[in-house]
Amino acid sequence: MAVSKVLSSTSLAIEVENGVNGSGEVIYKKKNFSGIRINAAPENVFDVAEAIKGVLSNPARDYFLNETSKIANV
Repeated sequence: MAVSKVLSSTSLAIEVENGVNGSGEVIYKKKNFSGIRINAAPENVFDVAEAIKGVLSNPARDYFLNETSKIANV
């Protein structure tokens, strides 16, 4: 059985500060941005994430590139 994997969508997530918990530790939430081109170079997505980070009202830390693939028996 041959199974193929085809990338079907890509999205960008940026962790943004969202307050502090009872222990005083910073809490983060993820802001998601869909519609990233499947063939976008990681360097270009990083540059976009940096630009978005620059206009956010709260500090941000990590960026995530989420890729969804379809698998099928061929």
